[in-house]
Amino acid sequence: MYWPLGAPKAYSLSKHATAPVRTSRSDDGVERSSASATTFRNSLGGAADQEAKTVEEGSQRNGTQPNGGDLPDGSSNEILSAKLARSGDIFATITHSTLTVWQAKPTVALAAVVRSAQSMNAYGANCALLVQPAALVIVVQTVLGYLITYSLVTDPQALVYRLQLPESYGNGGGNGTSRRASSASLADVGVGEGDGIREVTLRFRMVIRIDAGISTALALDDELVVATRKPAALQRIRWVAEEGTPQTSTELISSMPWYSSTDAIVEMVHDRPMNLTCWISGDGKAYVVQRRSRVSSGSNSKDVFRGFCFRQPERVSDAAVKVAINARFSLIAVGCADGRVDVYTVKDYSGNVPFSHKHHAQTMPNSTGQLTHLDYSPDGYCLFVGYERGWSMFSVYGKTLSSSFNADRSLSVANDERWLRGGVREAFWLGGGCELAILPQQDDRIWMLEILRSGATSCLAAPENLSRGLLQGSTTMSYYIGHQTPDVTSLPSDVSLWQTVQLPPVYLASQWPIKTAVISPDSKYIAIGGRRGLTHYSIASNRWKTFSDDSAAEQAFAVRGGMCWYLHYLIVAVETENTASTGGKKFSLRVYSREKALQQRSAVWEEAVDAPVILLTISRGSGGDSLLVYTYDNVLLHYIIAPSASNINAVKLVQVGQIGFHGIIRAPPRVRALSWILPDQQVESGDPARDVATATVVFLVDGKLVLLQPGTNEEGELKYDMRVIAQGVEYYLLLRDQAEEGGLKASAEEHDTADRLPLNGAASDHSLRDSLWYFDGDSYNVWPDLQDLFLAPLLRHYLASYNSPAAQHLAASYTHLPYFAHALEVLLHDVLDAEVDRPPSGVETALLPTVVSFLSSFPAYLDIIVNCTRKTELRSWKTLFACLPPVQELFEQSLEKGKLKTAAGYLLVLHAMVVDEEEGEEGFRIREFGRLLGLAVAEGDWELCGELARFLVGVDGGGATLKKVLGEAGLRDGGDEAGRVHEGNGAALFDRSVSQPSTGPSVQRTNWTPEGSAPGHATDYFSMGPDG
Repeated sequence: MYWPLGAPKAYSLSKHATAPVRTSRSDDGVERSSASATTFRNSLGGAADQEAKTVEEGSQRNGTQPNGGDLPDGSSNEILSAKLARSGDIFATITHSTLTVWQAKPTVALAAVVRSAQSMNAYGANCALLVQPAALVIVVQTVLGYLITYSLVTDPQALVYRLQLPESYGNGGGNGTSRRASSASLADVGVGEGDGIREVTLRFRMVIRIDAGISTALALDDELVVATRKPAALQRIRWVAEEGTPQTSTELISSMPWYSSTDAIVEMVHDRPMNLTCWISGDGKAYVVQRRSRVSSGSNSKDVFRGFCFRQPERVSDAAVKVAINARFSLIAVGCADGRVDVYTVKDYSGNVPFSHKHHAQTMPNSTGQLTHLDYSPDGYCLFVGYERGWSMFSVYGKTLSSSFNADRSLSVANDERWLRGGVREAFWLGGGCELAILPQQDDRIWMLEILRSGATSCLAAPENLSRGLLQGSTTMSYYIGHQTPDVTSLPSDVSLWQTVQLPPVYLASQWPIKTAVISPDSKYIAIGGRRGLTHYSIASNRWKTFSDDSAAEQAFAVRGGMCWYLHYLIVAVETENTASTGGKKFSLRVYSREKALQQRSAVWEEAVDAPVILLTISRGSGGDSLLVYTYDNVLLHYIIAPSASNINAVKLVQVGQIGFHGIIRAPPRVRALSWILPDQQVESGDPARDVATATVVFLVDGKLVLLQPGTNEEGELKYDMRVIAQGVEYYLLLRDQAEEGGLKASAEEHDTADRLPLNGAASDHSLRDSLWYFDGDSYNVWPDLQDLFLAPLLRHYLASYNSPAAQHLAASYTHLPYFAHALEVLLHDVLDAEVDRPPSGVETALLPTVVSFLSSFPAYLDIIVNCTRKTELRSWKTLFACLPPVQELFEQSLEKGKLKTAAGYLLVLHAMVVDEEEGEEGFRIREFGRLLGLAVAEGDWELCGELARFLVGVDGGGATLKKVLGEAGLRDGGDEAGRVHEGNGAALFDRSVSQPSTGPSVQRTNWTPEGSAPGHATDYFSMGPDG
């Protein structure tokens, strides 16, 4: 879902480049007494000898003087490290002697500090960089074990220069439609230049000396965490000292009982949304760590940090070297010494971090070199992996997206394209993932690579972003136009099926980056939302509408929770400032018409909501007018989009119901998409207010596709049964939610082609309207009919409510499905397991007899019973057959109806359950086996004959039992001539069973299985033991 777009841009401050706006030479306090560096010794207290005072830029005491931007003689310009602030609008870089602060958009150096020769001699050259998340403090680590800290001061009112646009630029005529500007005007406007280039100042704070040696360090909001080598410990230094508490503290690693390594910590990564930190020890072990928020000063180290080791290397090649955290999908990626990436799922904070999957570069390890960098995109959909000789990009669950190893090495060398051949030192994402900054090794340039990503990464709840094809770039949008072509194979090869649209420069100038994008189901309109406001586009007229005539209205709100199109109406979840005395934020749903200009009061409808919106979507399979809104308070709101009574050209939102998922969905922000499925009868004639009581809800939580099926508890209240139907899902499509012209059909002629697709199921000759498609990082998977997923629970609900007529009516609507019998089998299996595990208090409360009676009204009754029996444990058989006729009777019924394979299943049940004390077990089985074998020979079912023979040989390896059964079947007659003829026929019979195909009807393979079971196949009853 991520693809590099075009050639990157290179930024450098070397020769022939523009110097930073503000450049200073700093002695970093060297001219002061040698005690000016704050020293942390090996003692547990970590007390400072003397705390250095903050010295402002330009002070003669610390020797910081303007020098016009020249670098010291002999210094290296190679960029060693780069770190991005949490806001994403500022980043910093270092060389051996220089610290530079950059603005992300437009990309320009704002300020720099060049260390003097005295500072370099006293503290050593720069080697690592740390930036406080709020970008208030920047820390430079030196090779001699010093930490030099600087304050970054920003004046929001002071700009280096302010862009002045001509009055004719932008929109005019009062219609809110973007007017074409001259090329000269467009050249004056750049992405992010609407606010100008800010003025920043770097001020020296203090120098900290770590006597124990610095292994690695981590900058957090409140403190700096330094991992030391000798001894192996953690030193925590608060940015600002609090009264009554020490500014520093030290925790020895050896005092943490859960830390099983003897080596120091060599890598630390923190994730704020998950409140989780990952450590890597020197011996390659990986740990998940949490720090207690409030710990008294006298607490032990084991009380400050708590964690566990979730990965121990078995070989040297398995040692962990890099780690990255994906909060959006609750994943941890661990880069190994051999270049592969192992990914783990964080299920809880108590040590449950199992292995999920792995990523491999599509080349040999000796071609990639050592793994040097790991970084997930901000939305979590892409993993960037840097190596010594190149890089690769993977989707979240393992699909290779792009790689520099496929480039022509000779051409990249000739063009000096270090971003392709120079290896990766570090990298970071800009603009929410629309750009990637790469720092090659031994290079003085930052390479900015534009990324084209699927619109689903920003708004997966709008299924049209997938089905219609919308790609989002930094300054462009591309959409698929192949839907409008009846036969794309007839087009010339040079005709592109993608149309690219330039985003309005006037909007990008002040609202970059674009955070949300959606396309309408009919591919007529596109809408985007940036930092504030929104703008939308008509594909037919090729025109954008913006708030450019009313910039205050654009700045007054932000899109939070997504957007979707209904006809030519755009429905948006917005966040605004609360102007009341209470302050805070207000949240609402707005409806804009494409036909009206975007102005302060141009929304045709606004509906307030109590909590921030996570996502919104239109359920087009439920009549096309149902709007679903999921909020942070774990409530799903259901609205009907209805015509407005006061304006025939407008619509309004009418809330008709809501569902609370408290206790079901534990973390609402982790929900990425949802859909719901209503019974056809409810869609056609039901009351919309009853939709919430009958809807089956599909959630995509992290990478789990979850089905919530409605039911009632003992008090008659609505409840939901949760079922995980797929794992590792990147995205999914429910086809009934797509526009009619976008529906997929699988005709009989397409059947052979569909069988060759990498789908978890088989195509059929009926409409795929109710199919569910999902991508798991490797291939597309499909359930041709989703009804199979929730038919069994609905039937169980009706039967448990003593409403058999309703169950019969519901089942009658689905008898045509090829998987109907399997759904009934699931129903029986679930009820049987429930009553075995929790026996009912009495016969009147047992549901199993009712279910068995219900199943007996269907032709597949005998097959359902025997299939369920063979898939359950032996201990459950007694409970099941207490509600059924004797097994012998079921065996006879199967023979009478010509269901020989079904009879074979019951025969195996008899073999396991029944012991005839008078006649002897062997005699009973021989007689019944003989009857079945004789009928199989008469029918020409050689496959069943072979299965019977193999089973009998398995029971008696000497062959005596097989001979008796052959005699009982009339295929063997003592030793006379006729017997020898029958014996020959018997031998030929079992030879043919191997080579001759079955002449009976084929068994269709189903594509859905109960959780924990394998996909359905033609049943071989005689190759399974009594426990199935």
